Amino acid sequence: MNQHTEHQRIVITGVGLTAPGAANLTDFRANLLAGKSGISTIDLRYMGVHPAGLCTFAETRYRKKRENSRGTRAGCIGVYCANEALVDAGVDFSEYDRAATGVYIGLTEHGTVETENEVYNVGQYANDVNYWTHHHNPRTVLNNPAGEITMNLGITGPHYAIGAACAAGNAALIQGVQMLRLGEVDLALCGGISECVGSFGIFASFRAQGALAEHEDPTKASRPFDLDRNGIVISEGGCVFTLERLDRALARGAKIYGEITGYGMNSDARDFVLPYGPRQRQCMEMALKRAGLQPADVTILNAHATGTKQGDIEECNAIRETFAGCENTWINNTKSSIGHAMGAAGVLELAGNLPSFTDNMVHPTINLDNLDPECALPGLVANTPQQLPRVDVILNNSFGMLGINSVVIVERFVAN
Repeated sequence: MNQHTEHQRIVITGVGLTAPGAANLTDFRANLLAGKSGISTIDLRYMGVHPAGLCTFAETRYRKKRENSRGTRAGCIGVYCANEALVDAGVDFSEYDRAATGVYIGLTEHGTVETENEVYNVGQYANDVNYWTHHHNPRTVLNNPAGEITMNLGITGPHYAIGAACAAGNAALIQGVQMLRLGEVDLALCGGISECVGSFGIFASFRAQGALAEHEDPTKASRPFDLDRNGIVISEGGCVFTLERLDRALARGAKIYGEITGYGMNSDARDFVLPYGPRQRQCMEMALKRAGLQPADVTILNAHATGTKQGDIEECNAIRETFAGCENTWINNTKSSIGHAMGAAGVLELAGNLPSFTDNMVHPTINLDNLDPECALPGLVANTPQQLPRVDVILNNSFGMLGINSVVIVERFVAN
């Protein structure tokens, strides 16, 4: 178990999110337990109608419509989630210095939506670049969403983006933990954001790869582990956590969702797109070792599984090898309910499982009607939630293109 001092122990004290079908953790959790899909459709330029995960939230709760129009969709999502996380944590900066607060935001990509829109717009004016917006450069730099958060909240500490494909949300959490332990910051706002539903290029690329999900009922399009799966449902979303050192959190009487005790990141070093189970297994083992845990200590494992055949099978093989004989480890998947939110995927999926420490429920993988035999794992929770006596450890997998793997482990908080 974790042997860090209270000053080195890092806890989650606030959660702010928007996901397909929910704009707060309470509703998000209720949807997951009910097996309610947040997937609808989008009619996208050049692409037509496709299943997609779209977010509805109070876009002007924390900044004005004019500020949103100058900024980006990703920035709008980030500002909402960061403010919601601070409100949830009860942080008003009376006990923390804005100059000692770090903002670390994971992104799969950024700037694609803005660039596609501007190219389209100037095309309506005979490609006269005089019609190109002067806001383009600040909108498309990678640190844009994190920077928009700092401007909105007056945070003068460090901010930057963590580019780690679809492992980016987990990677941002890891960055926050490391910066807090190093003493570089006293409070960290960490998470991930995706605005990719606005990009026809992303949809077109997944379709060209044969990896874009299709289904006459959009709520059934995302179906990891299912033999009838046919690809990824692209979603937008965001989730930001407030991370604090335990001693500071206890001193102010903060609510504690859980303690981050382990993490791992590594690389496949093999292929641009195809995942590799053995490296995923090594990443899980790395995180377990850092947390001082054995595989059997894990109560819930949230699988990355996106709904592509090879991706699902490679991860299942890695899980099967790592958790062989672990009869009390339960496996679920969140993308079946919300699709793949890219840079936000890992943190949204972790957030959706955090309430398990309170309600002792494992939310199910939905749309699992015809289980792929190669994905048949002991403990796989399908279609109906599983009630447990107690949940102590959550392991969250998040993997991405170019062979980037990340794992984060959160434990039930226990004061030593």
